[in-house]
Amino acid sequence: MRVGIVGGGITGLALTHYLAERDIDSVAFEATTEAGGVIRSEQVDGHVLETGPQRMRRSPAIAELARTAGVEGDIVEATEGDLYVYAKGRLGEAPLSGRALLRTDLLSWRGKLRLLAEPLTRPGRPEETVADVFVRKFGRETYERFVGPLYGGLYGSDPAEMPAAFALEGLLEREEEAGSLLRAFQQRVGSGSQAPPITFEGGNQTLPRGLADIYADRIRLGTPIQRIERGDGRGRDGESASGYVLETPDGRESVDAVVVTTPAGVAAELLAPVAPAAECLSDLRYNPLALVFLQSDHDHEGKGYQVGYGEDLHTLGVSWNGSMFGRDGLNTAFLGGMHDPEVLDCSDERLGEIARSEFETVVNAPATVVDVARLDPGFPAWDQSWWALGDLELPDGLHLATNYTARMGVPSRVREAAEIAADLAGETGGEGRPKTDR
Repeated sequence: MRVGIVGGGITGLALTHYLAERDIDSVAFEATTEAGGVIRSEQVDGHVLETGPQRMRRSPAIAELARTAGVEGDIVEATEGDLYVYAKGRLGEAPLSGRALLRTDLLSWRGKLRLLAEPLTRPGRPEETVADVFVRKFGRETYERFVGPLYGGLYGSDPAEMPAAFALEGLLEREEEAGSLLRAFQQRVGSGSQAPPITFEGGNQTLPRGLADIYADRIRLGTPIQRIERGDGRGRDGESASGYVLETPDGRESVDAVVVTTPAGVAAELLAPVAPAAECLSDLRYNPLALVFLQSDHDHEGKGYQVGYGEDLHTLGVSWNGSMFGRDGLNTAFLGGMHDPEVLDCSDERLGEIARSEFETVVNAPATVVDVARLDPGFPAWDQSWWALGDLELPDGLHLATNYTARMGVPSRVREAAEIAADLAGETGGEGRPKTDR
């Protein structure tokens, strides 16, 4: 078997690793000249700027990939610290543990009692929206000041527009296991997780760069896939038939299976000749975002803050990378998303001024703008457009491994890559994954 992988982000690179472990031949094609996909790290004025994910969880799989790539010694683990929400004009500790719930002033005592009653409510249902589930189970105060901003902030989306069937699928399963949606939420987002947040000395892109170096013979950078076609039946060795042909500027590559890891619009275009039903992927919406990097020597400690609903701010949230990872007072502010797409019409200079001014209001400390970056297409919205996936069927030998048909987050991308590798190796009997990879 030979597997063609479209995309050299962390999913494609992890899949390359897991296939190599199984002695399965593969070739990954990355359109740009750098490996990493959405994971991008830059050096600006002596600062390490993450223009993609700000951190990742040190899951066993991530640690194993780091060892393989020879970059385990570059891991920087986050210091202990809390996550906050800016609500009612002040920062309040997010109740991501039982102790934090008792001491936080983010919620009133009535709101805390309502939250503690959550295990007595009916389980969340797939036909509800995320907002419906959270308000019904946690109460409106907790939704607007805590879980809504935190969960919606992960996607830059409005939970009222996010079907629970897609956006909460894994969390609802974990609720059944944990006996409480609050406990499941704390395990995923807060201190209940067993895997601490990490980055790398030179930035998160250290990991995909290291993997690309180790597997350089299996990865072709600067080589976009222009078209995917059905195989012509001749095969690479002139005897066995090939399942698919990948067309690149350098020629045509015959493979037996294809794994596509690209954004939805790109995937829809590439898959059109071999999977017309994949046209539905072009309907999936993304939330463009702006990242404003700020330098500030504020005295707050922790992971950062999200902005509660009803606050007169454009900022969605801020990651305190300086506090977490010792990065010289560096902070990353996020703007845009579904709540405030119009702000992205502003110039970079204006976005920087907005983020700086609002940051100074929240933390009560001066800040300077280091740089501004824009993410377009940005984050998958996981909104009502995701119902289009119900019409998606892929022919045998075609797979999607993406952050819009499975969970976002680097550990989730790596986990999905491992699952697909096991399927391709015949270790799951072909029944381990639905064709849409949801």
